This record gives sequence, C-alpha cells and structure tokens, in this order.
Amino acid sequence: MSQKRKRSGSLKLTTMLAGAASFTLVACGDDIGSSTQWDQSSIAQGEKVEAFGYANVDDCKRSDKVPDAECDAAWAAAQKDNAVSAPRYAEQSTCEDLYGAGNCVPRSSGGANFFTPLLAGFVIGQMMDNFGRPYYRGTGLYREGERYGGGYSSGWGGSLGRDYRTGRTVIARQGIEPPDTIRQAPPKVQTRTAVVSRGGFGGGRGFGMGG
Repeated sequence: MSQKRKRSGSLKLTTMLAGAASFTLVACGDDIGSSTQWDQSSIAQGEKVEAFGYANVDDCKRSDKVPDAECDAAWAAAQKDNAVSAPRYAEQSTCEDLYGAGNCVPRSSGGANFFTPLLAGFVIGQMMDNFGRPYYRGTGLYREGERYGGGYSSGWGGSLGRDYRTGRTVIARQGIEPPDTIRQAPPKVQTRTAVVSRGGFGGGRGFGMGG
C-alpha cells in the first residue's frame, strides 16, 4: 500500500467521522471493518453475516469487494435509514455520552425535537436467501464514543466485530436486516433514563441484539 493512499484514506475517514481524532487507520485499504481492533465481546449473539464497512461510496468501489451497484444501493439505504430511523435522543448530552462530543446534531420530525448521531459511514452485509443465493443489504454506521469502545454500530443495534476463526468482519444479521416489525416501527426519542436502564446502545426501539 502506498503512503499516498494510506494518508488519503486516513484523511477521508477523519473528515467523515466529524473530528474523531482517536481514529487510526492501521490496515491497508479504506475498509472500516479492517481498520479497528475488535474483541469477541463486540460481536452480538445470533446469526452473523460477513460485513464490509466504508466511510463513503467511493471507498467502497475502490475496495472492489462488492459490485459497484451494491455500493450505490447500500449508500442509498444508509442515507434513507439515517433520515428516517437514526437513533434519537431527547438530550444532546445523552447522545454525546454514547457517540462522543460534537458527534450529535439537532433534528426534528412531526413536531418533535431531538438529537441524532452523525452518520459515520455505511455497512454492506452479504446474506444468503432460502435457495442459497447471495444478496446484499446496506445500512448506516455510527461511531461509538471511546467509553463504549470507539467501534461502529448500526442504527438497528448491530456492532461490527471480527470473527477470529475466519478473520472476517461480521455483523449480526438483524443489525443490518431487522424484521419488518422492527424496521417499520416509529423511532422512539430516548431519554437518559431509558439509555441507562438499557446499558447504552440498542437502536432506539427497545430492540437489542443480545450480549
């Protein structure tokens, strides 16, 4: 990997992550999933699927791990999910406790005011249908605050992690492709009390991935 590409990828990620200065690119390429050290506790229980995380659609296409059309589709899905279903918090301080200072923005919908974390990138998960044929799903990623490990989680409650048996980056399937009952449920504006009682991340609908 050339120094020029490494430096370029680091700058793009630093910009995309809105000032998360502690982020360090430690592996070749611009794949978010290959640039953070994980432990097994970061992987939620349940079915895991191979995942590819990127800061932006150009990084996805440059990595050449999934078709360009799937990069475009996943990025579009991430933006849509972020607009409609991003985690919502009643207080800015609660949001920043989870996602880091300066990483939450005010928004409003249906007359309600709340704060949501900044979109840090997106993830593409590779699934198999009932006939064993591969397909892809995408959604947004949010950067967790350092007190929660500084990793990446989806708005549906799934965290990127590394499967040490295969070396692949994975995410719980429901963290990228939740059931329709979860996906279609109106997002809840979470209070500090609700966040503390749940222990941190969870997607904002009382939906947890297990532990």
